[in-house]
Amino acid sequence: MSENPKNLTLSDILDVAKIKVVNNPIEQAHGLPNACYTSPDYMMYEREKIFADKWCVIGVASSVPNIGDAKPYSLLGIPLIILRDKEKKIRVFHNVCSHRGFKLLDEPCSLKNVLRCPYHSWSYDFGGKLIATPHIGGLNIHESEKFDKTKSNLKEVRTTVWMDIIFVNIHNNEIEFNEYVKPLESRWSKFISKEDQHLLVTSKDHGYFSLNVKSNWKFAIENYCESYHLPTIHPELNKISNINDHYHIQGLPNRFAGQGSKKYNQLIKENKTFDNFKKWPKDLSKNSEYIALFPNVMIGLHIDHFYAFWLEPISINETKEHLVMYYVGDSSANGKEFEGMRKENSRIWKNVMSEDIKAIEGMQEGRNSPAYNGGNFSPVMDNPTHQFHKWVANNLTE
Repeated sequence: MSENPKNLTLSDILDVAKIKVVNNPIEQAHGLPNACYTSPDYMMYEREKIFADKWCVIGVASSVPNIGDAKPYSLLGIPLIILRDKEKKIRVFHNVCSHRGFKLLDEPCSLKNVLRCPYHSWSYDFGGKLIATPHIGGLNIHESEKFDKTKSNLKEVRTTVWMDIIFVNIHNNEIEFNEYVKPLESRWSKFISKEDQHLLVTSKDHGYFSLNVKSNWKFAIENYCESYHLPTIHPELNKISNINDHYHIQGLPNRFAGQGSKKYNQLIKENKTFDNFKKWPKDLSKNSEYIALFPNVMIGLHIDHFYAFWLEPISINETKEHLVMYYVGDSSANGKEFEGMRKENSRIWKNVMSEDIKAIEGMQEGRNSPAYNGGNFSPVMDNPTHQFHKWVANNLTE
């Protein structure tokens, strides 16, 4: 993996003094400087400090459901493989053969027993162990006393799966994920139990959509964290749940932020609703929470469904958004009687997320202005968004 190939420091890329202003009290703070959204050199720096140093999301486990299912993923140029092994565990490896550095996998596939390099046919088992080296000692000589296969296994990436979401820590330097996510789980313990987490099932018919956005990934997080934009960007949603029906969420230590609503209404068809989480308090049945777990996944928690809205950064001004929908139990997730409701629920969320595209692409265009100071925050409405800016700023300057 190339780490900042130009060997640039943060001060080579932008004015670090402008980063430090982000940490001021919200009344005096400015947002991250323009280079954090427009500079390709900055993007490579951010790749190391934000994506490789932290627990970041690269997909969901349900996208590789069967033993041997594998798919490639590029984390800003870092080639990875997501694979389900023979014990049904999700593993992530660097997508590169240990022989000559050939990329092992180009397309999603279902492997039978080995992962074979297309170049010289070196082959690895599902645990990343090098098990075959054809002709390494000459024609039809497949072993060599001068070569120790055990030193050429695939390089595995530190990986964990939480609520079906795949998190990786490329540099293997973060705290344990259970500790990392503990503040969020503690917050949500009043809504769902550990047992309830295991009840989540992906919808196979209307459980996924993606959106391509011409903006930096951070804008999606900033927008998601606040309800200030509801009247202008989501006028129909605002009629049902407006600014006054929302509350801020600022998780400490600073790992997540977002908003909650007190006006969530379940879909109803023929007096039927989706199955509900068993522990959810009756007096909070209309509460829903929308949290960004930094850096790149946005989560929607409702009494009857859950979604993971994760971001795939493509370049400094391109992002692919992935939304995966989950329900409580297989009946709600895949039963025929709920298909129409699932379709409607997916349509609603796709409309909402599509409306946001106008906002985040507009911010991307605006960041080309040399007159822009990084942004000023509303001391009342922008606290969660400011918290995200501070999280990025502090991780850049550690």
